[in-house]
Amino acid sequence: MTGPDAKRVLAAERAALCDTLERLGPDAPTLCEGWTTADLAAHLVVRERNPLAGPGLVLGGPFASYTESARDTAKSRGYEVLLATLRGGPPAFVMATMAAVNVNENWIHHEDARRANGDRPRPEDPDVASIMTSNTRRMGKFVTRRLKPCGLALELPDEMLILRAGHPTAVMRGAIGECALYLSGRRDAAVVTLDGDPEAIATLQSAKLGI
Repeated sequence: MTGPDAKRVLAAERAALCDTLERLGPDAPTLCEGWTTADLAAHLVVRERNPLAGPGLVLGGPFASYTESARDTAKSRGYEVLLATLRGGPPAFVMATMAAVNVNENWIHHEDARRANGDRPRPEDPDVASIMTSNTRRMGKFVTRRLKPCGLALELPDEMLILRAGHPTAVMRGAIGECALYLSGRRDAAVVTLDGDPEAIATLQSAKLGI
């Protein structure tokens, strides 16, 4: 059985994200510390359209200065240009190879803008949830690598995902989007509950998660 069309789902989520960014304007706060909505829009544009900025996003360190410069250059073109670029969609090669991954990226950054400005969680979209669950199943062991030797299970509404086998183990309960927010470092914004071994929970609450 095939899953939902990632390109279609990404296009819908991207349109909703752009509507939110337009509503909030360029100077609204986000969950990304120090970033306004204009910074967030510039990040999304640079991430998709400047491959040289990629190492700075993942590795940081000496590569980060180039990525920050590229983001500042994109931002200097103006908020309307940034939103028009985002509304136009990612380049064809990105859409063809990274549509599913970008569903997570766009959904999380959409919530970065929404929740920092008082918006409540959205009802779960089944197609978005399906794609985000697949992404989390595939990347979960990597983004939780700093929990070792502790284990982590996600108890979703319809299934249980073992992201990392280990002992002791923590259990995170919530919708997949909320779990993805937590696993990307947005702990305070994520609507989840934690259960299981107290030591594992403490490790989960303090470890650096994500890429």
